[in-house]
Amino acid sequence: MNSAIKSMLAKYQCKSIEDQERALREIIQEIALLGLWRAKFFEHAAFYGGTALRILHGLDRFSEDLDFSLLKSDRNFTLERYEKSITTELASFDIDTVFERKSKVLDTTIESAFIKANTVIHMLKFGTQWKTHKDKVCRIKIEVDTDPPLGFLTEAKQHFQPIPFSVKTFALPDLFAGKLHALLFRPRVRNLKGRDWYDLLWYVGRNIPVHLEHLECRTRQSGNWTDPKSMDLAMLRVLLNNKVEAINMDELKSDVRPFIKDQDRLDAWSIELFKAAFAKIEAC
Repeated sequence: MNSAIKSMLAKYQCKSIEDQERALREIIQEIALLGLWRAKFFEHAAFYGGTALRILHGLDRFSEDLDFSLLKSDRNFTLERYEKSITTELASFDIDTVFERKSKVLDTTIESAFIKANTVIHMLKFGTQWKTHKDKVCRIKIEVDTDPPLGFLTEAKQHFQPIPFSVKTFALPDLFAGKLHALLFRPRVRNLKGRDWYDLLWYVGRNIPVHLEHLECRTRQSGNWTDPKSMDLAMLRVLLNNKVEAINMDELKSDVRPFIKDQDRLDAWSIELFKAAFAKIEAC
């Protein structure tokens, strides 16, 4: 096994097939980020979303996708120009993958692709003691917003595995703004994600303020905020309180359970807990 992969794998202390599969996914995610850095992708885009929180800030839940935003609008952007950088980087660590661009069914500003790897083959390379279906595939979606709402700040975060490199990412208050927008206005077909609410508690627990200007830019671009007045904390709290009163707490918990190890912390989840969290949110 490649020594860098061995070092990355050691931190997971895998005790089940699920642990091993998550480890494979996250190792591929980190190496893909390295490939994007080598290709100077971060001169044009920034990392955001749940996986950015986990990899760069230590969020204690698993995340599936790699989400990015261009720094300025470019409707001609394509992920295909970075295919070779990603697959070559992964191959250099003996991880064989296929890069598959997702065809657009609707006219959307999101450019999508998948990184695919045979789970069994790579788990054998990792020396696993567990078995899974021979045709099981590890699929990691990459999404890039090619027409991003503006008003956000970025920062460079240093990452050290598999080698030291730098990742441009949204500043934490802007990541929080993006999370609140998703929580409030995610399309109804995939509206109820306990992961969004789990992440909200993570931000609040660390006293991270929300960048209201960026949240307003997002809500205006998506058509969810048309009031001529600027959004303020009082209105944000009204929106959040209305949202939490209409949700099914058991469904929220069910969504997030596969992504966390400490299931007991969900025992505290209630409408009252989230309303108390909303009251603690500050703006910057």
